Amino acid sequence: MFDTLSDRLAATFKNLRGKGRLSEADIDATAREIRIALLEADVALPVVRAFIKQVKERAAGAEVSKALNPAQQVIKIVNEELVGILGGETRQLRFAKKPPTVIMLAGLQGAGKTTLAGKLGRWLKDKGHTPLLVACDLQRPNAVNQLSVVAERAGVGIYAPEPGNGVGDPVQVARDSIEYARTKQHDVVVVDTAGRLGIDQELMEQAADIRDAVSPDEVLFVVDAMIGQDAVNTAEAFRDGVGFDGVVLSKLDGDARGGAALSIAQVTGRQIMFASNGEKLDDFDAFHPDRMASRILGMGDVLSLIEKAEQTFDQQEAEKMAAKLAKGPKEFTLDDFLAQMEQVRKMGSISKLLGMMPGMGQMKDQINNLDEKDVDRTAAIIKSMTPGERHEPTIINGSRRARIAAGSGVDVSAVKNLVERFFEARKMMSKMAQGGGMPGMPGMPGMGGGPGKKKGKPQKKAKGKRRSGNPMKRKEEEQAAADRKAASGGAFGLPGAGEGPESFELPKEFRDMLPPGQK
Repeated sequence: MFDTLSDRLAATFKNLRGKGRLSEADIDATAREIRIALLEADVALPVVRAFIKQVKERAAGAEVSKALNPAQQVIKIVNEELVGILGGETRQLRFAKKPPTVIMLAGLQGAGKTTLAGKLGRWLKDKGHTPLLVACDLQRPNAVNQLSVVAERAGVGIYAPEPGNGVGDPVQVARDSIEYARTKQHDVVVVDTAGRLGIDQELMEQAADIRDAVSPDEVLFVVDAMIGQDAVNTAEAFRDGVGFDGVVLSKLDGDARGGAALSIAQVTGRQIMFASNGEKLDDFDAFHPDRMASRILGMGDVLSLIEKAEQTFDQQEAEKMAAKLAKGPKEFTLDDFLAQMEQVRKMGSISKLLGMMPGMGQMKDQINNLDEKDVDRTAAIIKSMTPGERHEPTIINGSRRARIAAGSGVDVSAVKNLVERFFEARKMMSKMAQGGGMPGMPGMPGMGGGPGKKKGKPQKKAKGKRRSGNPMKRKEEEQAAADRKAASGGAFGLPGAGEGPESFELPKEFRDMLPPGQK
C-alpha cells in the first residue's frame, strides 16, 4: 500500500546523500518533495502541514547542522515524525479485571468487520485467551452464517441465537452474550455489529444501544484502509456519534495510496491498534507505529520477522538439526532440507517476509514476481524420491532423475537444479556448523570468521603434519579435534549461535525463486 510513498521518499533522500552540509535551500526542497509525496498518498492536508512544519523546524536546528552526516539525520527526523503521526507507541488491548473482557467492533458495511472478528478471535486464542464471537449483525444477509464459518475456521466459540437476515434484536443478543460467556468460561467477548453503506442516524443509535447494553472495555472502529480520505471523515463521525477507543485497519495489503493509515490517528486522536494485511486468518497483527514507519522508509521490519520466526520455528527441531550438522555434512539429508523450507513457508508469504528485510525496497519488482509455489514443487520432487535417494542424492543418475521428474510433474532439469541447490545449501550449513562463518560475510560470534581471523586467503594446513603412529595417542588427537569442532558453534542452536529462532538464516531458496535474469 505504501510503495508509491516509499519510492518518492527514497528518491528525495537520495538527493541529500553525499552533501557534507545542508543549506536552507536544500531543506526547503526536501520539505517540498516530502509534502508532494504525502499529498499524493492521500494524507489529510492538516496532517501534512503539521508534519512538514515539524520536519523543517527540526532540520534547521542544531541536530542537523552539527551532525556528521546531515542527510542521515534528516532521515532520522522524518522517521520519528512518521512514528508520531502513526500514533507514537504501540497501544495494547485493555483487559477487564474481572472477565469477560468485552470488545465491540463498529464500522461501515463492507469494511470487513465480520472477517476481522474471526482474525481477532484467532489472535486472542494464540495469546492464550478463550474468545467468544457474538453475532449482532442481524440485518446483512447471511452475516450470521458468515461469522459462524469464520469462528469455526478460527477455532473459537460463537454465540448466535438469532438467524439474522432481518430477524432478531441485536441489543438483546449482545446483552445475553455476556452471561453466556461467563457460563461457558470465555474470558473475551468480541461483538460483531451491523454496518451501513453510509453514516445514518439508525446506524448510530443501534451502535450506541449495543454499547450501553454491554459496556465494552474496548470499542474498535474498523476502517477500510483503501477508501482514502472518506475513512477519516467516517472515523470522525463515529467518534462524535458513538465513540471508540482504537482503530483497526483492514485491507492494508491493497494497492490504494494508504493516506487513511497516515491520517486517522492524528485527526481522530485515537491510535491504530491492529492491522489486517491479507485474506487468511493469520494475516493480522498488532499495529506498531515505529515498525510501519520503518517499512515506509524502506528500512524493513526485522523485529516482526523475528517474532514470526519465534512463533514458527521449533527449538527442539533446531537442536536435532544442530546435532546432525555436528556429526558432519552428510548427515543433513533432503528430508531435512525440505523440513527447513516448510518451516519458512509456515511463517507466511515469502514475498511479505522478504519485504520485512532491510534494503528490499529496491527489489520490489523482483519480490512481486517471486513464485510462491516453488516450495510446493520442491516438496513434490523430494517426495517423489526413494528414502535412499533422499538420504544420499549422489546416487541420483539420469534414469532416476527421469523417474522423479515424471512422478512430481516437473522437467528433468528441475530435479537436477534441486539436487545442485541442496549440495550448495549443505556445504554452506556445514561450514557454518564448523565455525567457518557465512560466505562473503564477516565472522559472527560463535560462527567463525571473527576478529581473530586474518584477512586474505584461507590458511593451509601445515605441511608434513601427520597423525601419530601410536594408536592410543592418535585416538586422543582425533577426540580432541572432534571436541573442538563441536564447540565451534554455528547456526540452528549450536553453541554460541543464539538460543532463539532469530539465529536462523533465511534460506538461499528465496533467491532461487526469482525469475531468470533477476537473481
